[in-house]
Amino acid sequence: MSLIEITVIVESKDLIILKLKGDIDASSSIRLDKELEAAVLGAYNRILIDCTHLDYISSAGLGVFMSYIHELEEKKITLILFGIAEKVFEIFSILGLSEIMNIVKDKQEALNLKYIGNN
Repeated sequence: MSLIEITVIVESKDLIILKLKGDIDASSSIRLDKELEAAVLGAYNRILIDCTHLDYISSAGLGVFMSYIHELEEKKITLILFGIAEKVFEIFSILGLSEIMNIVKDKQEALNLKYIGNN
């Protein structure tokens, strides 16, 4: 049983948004991986991850994001996470991921960013 709902919104030929709702644990991280892989293969320049309704993320979920860092750099795709709750952001921060991933406050700030790399 998946604890995460993922809504995919294609904003334009260059931009896709993945809206996350719920919890990402070891089992639901598989679904996140599949959706992120599809976005990367879709040749979008920017992938925005809406974390507004993300309640929890495990190390497996964080690992999904980390597993794409090199490929995103190679393909010059910007991955931007936004709307992260403080308790979830703390997990990113403790592990140092907030230093190597693009994390912004809200959707508007994410939309305003152009290609900036992922580290």
